[in-house]
Amino acid sequence: MSKKNKAIPGMLDKALVKQAIIDSFVKLNPKTQVKNQVMFLVYLGSIFTTCLCFASMAGIYHEPVMFSGSVAIWLWFTVLFANFAEAMAEGRAKAQANALKDLKKATLANKVLDLDKKKWGPNVAVEQVDSTSLCKGDIVIVKAGEVIPCDGEVVLGIASVNESAITGESAPVIREAGGDFSSVTGGTTVLSDWIFVCAEVNPGESFIDRMIAMVEGSTRRKTPNEIALTILLLALTIIFLLVTATMLPFSIYSVQSNESGAVVSYTILIALLVCLIPTTIGGLLSAIGVAGMSRLLGANVIARSGRAVEAAGDVDVLLLDKTGTITFGNRQASNFYPSRGVSIEELAHAALLSSLSDDTPEGKSIVLLARKYTEGIQLGSDATFVPFTAQTKMSGINVNGHNIRKGAPEAISSYLSNLGHSVQSDTKRTVNEVASRGSTPLLVVDGTNLMGIIELKDIVKPGIRERFDDLRCMGIKTVMITGDNPLTAAAIAAEAGVDDFLAEATPESKLSTIRKFQEEGHMVAMTGDGTNDAPALAQSDVAVAMNSGTQSAKEAANMVDLDSSPTKLIDVVKIGKQMLITRGSLTTFSIANDVAKYFAIIPAAFASTYPGLTVLNVMGLHSPTSALLSAVIFNALIIIALIPLALKGVEYRALSAAALLRRNIFIYGLGGIVVPFIGIKCIDIVLTIFGI
Repeated sequence: MSKKNKAIPGMLDKALVKQAIIDSFVKLNPKTQVKNQVMFLVYLGSIFTTCLCFASMAGIYHEPVMFSGSVAIWLWFTVLFANFAEAMAEGRAKAQANALKDLKKATLANKVLDLDKKKWGPNVAVEQVDSTSLCKGDIVIVKAGEVIPCDGEVVLGIASVNESAITGESAPVIREAGGDFSSVTGGTTVLSDWIFVCAEVNPGESFIDRMIAMVEGSTRRKTPNEIALTILLLALTIIFLLVTATMLPFSIYSVQSNESGAVVSYTILIALLVCLIPTTIGGLLSAIGVAGMSRLLGANVIARSGRAVEAAGDVDVLLLDKTGTITFGNRQASNFYPSRGVSIEELAHAALLSSLSDDTPEGKSIVLLARKYTEGIQLGSDATFVPFTAQTKMSGINVNGHNIRKGAPEAISSYLSNLGHSVQSDTKRTVNEVASRGSTPLLVVDGTNLMGIIELKDIVKPGIRERFDDLRCMGIKTVMITGDNPLTAAAIAAEAGVDDFLAEATPESKLSTIRKFQEEGHMVAMTGDGTNDAPALAQSDVAVAMNSGTQSAKEAANMVDLDSSPTKLIDVVKIGKQMLITRGSLTTFSIANDVAKYFAIIPAAFASTYPGLTVLNVMGLHSPTSALLSAVIFNALIIIALIPLALKGVEYRALSAAALLRRNIFIYGLGGIVVPFIGIKCIDIVLTIFGI
């Protein structure tokens, strides 16, 4: 599935529009309509005015058939247009889901029979089973040219994998056992070599299954803000319903007491009610929510719920990893700085030994640089590797009586301190010099002998400073997270333009930082890809896990980035804010509409009883009948006119909340008052021309 295929279908897509029209009529089912209380009231009004029209035709009810029939038709159009808006949003999402379903095809899986890892290899004994029968914990081997049958973790081997079916990117990626790039997704293809994969999900719980369910909307629930707005709209609807209901006895009393005028008709009352309740936002509210989820998927991000998307719009603190987000992340060993009395060859040899088991890009770059200074090495049978951990921040090897360690300065300093030694002052100066220019220093020790320093260089991404400036204008604080020492972190932070940084970060410090911000009332977002990120991701209000990351990280997060781009978090926040802005702007426009329509309907409805109300006819509408009908027609047409805006979203600008509020109130508040005056007047002129 290419990005082109997975892109959101255009609003003028013929197949999409055709299906949306069909769905608009299908949604006339009362069970569907009752879910939207505002539009359900319009739905009931449509039925009632239709009955009044037929009653007038039969002579049972005395009202001009043309008038009651026209009102009934346009009320039905109002309902259909609201259905169409929702159907368009759902149709775009379903088009994306259908593309995903093409990935979910049953394939044969080579299930490993012998669970003794020592016997695993390309010729291991297997049983071919249907991929849909694989359960959590099953082991499969996938060779070059085969499709990975399940979501899981690579437990043995290394292979290049084509993930274009998921990400849309054609460039293959490396997946290997251990580290943060061990996670694989069912439906992707192994291009070279072989890997053993442990299934992490049961049938029906795969990543693609969850993607399809979310995109189709089967698991979409109203967000807290959406629920709050629904309650507000319902309250306004009830108020106007009560007001409208009291107008009939009031009209009867007025006519009887004045002995003049005519009692307001049921059709007029219904038209009045429909035009005054917030039908515009009521008809578009669901479409805005569905479209927000769809736009997120268009950015190759899968959200577990609409609540996560909405929370992204309220985020005011971003925690961003330095590596891969602010910098390119491919730190490379550039220099060796041996200690006094140590040759560069001796330092290179120790650095090489300590990095043999380090499969990270940094570790591999150290090996490459060290081989320029030292010849081949021989390891004794007693050699044992010490793996790197987030807690120790060291790795190394014990071989031939030597305990060689490589790690962050503070980690090595603590290591030496426990052995009764300390780091020399000249080494500390070199460390500070390396760190102050934005590089990362690593210390190498052999037992208690400090061998020297390795310099790792990283480069800040171009344009990232401008992006942080935009976030700052939005009132969002950016915090860089890095395992580097404070000097290196400060140098990178200053160059990138972040507001704050967390140096020498551990899983515990990340978690405590998030909790601190949350206790201060902030909404926190972060991204991560490793198992050590899982606690912090679970604590964050918005957590974006990399698709390339571990299964535990993806389970802890409420969003997954298919592109595995750490900077995607910034885009997620913008999409969330755009959804909130769109909902707020259209709500403002809808309520402002009602104010304008008041001046069209009230004078028309009661002018015969109270001639003095004609002074409110500021639009100069032709007649009470044309005024009412013009308002009803405008009320229907404005929904269809706003569908593109609801689906695309209000344009997002990097402004402060106050500036953004002022701008949108001016455009959608003032615009919401002016547009109905113009629109209703134009419709009134057309109706007058045609003698309606």
